[in-house]
Amino acid sequence: MNAVFENLIDDNFLLIIARVLIALVLSGLIGFERELKNHSAGFRTHILVGVGACLMMLLSLFGFEAYIEKYNNVQFDPARIPSYVISGIGFLGAGTIMVYGGTIRGLTTAASIWAVAGLGLVVGAGMYAVAVFTTLIILLSLVFLNNFEKLFTRGKTSLVLEIISYSGLPINKVVSVLEDSELKVRQVEVIKVENDLKSIFIKVERKANLNKIELFERLSSIDAVKSVSER
Repeated sequence: MNAVFENLIDDNFLLIIARVLIALVLSGLIGFERELKNHSAGFRTHILVGVGACLMMLLSLFGFEAYIEKYNNVQFDPARIPSYVISGIGFLGAGTIMVYGGTIRGLTTAASIWAVAGLGLVVGAGMYAVAVFTTLIILLSLVFLNNFEKLFTRGKTSLVLEIISYSGLPINKVVSVLEDSELKVRQVEVIKVENDLKSIFIKVERKANLNKIELFERLSSIDAVKSVSER
């Protein structure tokens, strides 16, 4: 029984457990910040990425020791598995990026997932101080730089409108309504939905005191407009 227990838990077991727990805490802090802002990848996603990356790093460091010690001709590069983690995590980050007309959302969350994977690898390698410092830098970037950016964009926020219309919609009337509401058009994209329906995405820069209900009513009253919504 003792022999079986020793085979399951080796000398590195406590060290591995400690590193996994550290990766869980650090990645969880970043995920919690994303969760508070209702992003697509939140608390659980970041924890899974960070712990998974840490596990892959631990596998690279300790998983092949027995083979290397037993066979003289066996050689292993501990950087190979982490390199695949770094390149392969991109598909998960890409899944958090969403395109709404002329607006792209989720880039910051995708970057945070990639960074959390790096944190997991660093913790798995035992570089705790670097991991903690990097976590603080990431959190400062996500929380405080976002507020710092708002200081420069205060009063100038972006709004993306989706107008579903029939063919023959007079775009000049739409632009006229937007200008009357003191909206500055920044980007327009037209996508054909089906038959004679079109989906028009308009990205505008507006003032904070915009009355959206009144704006939507005016846009909906234009001939050929089927529906108006915010994306």
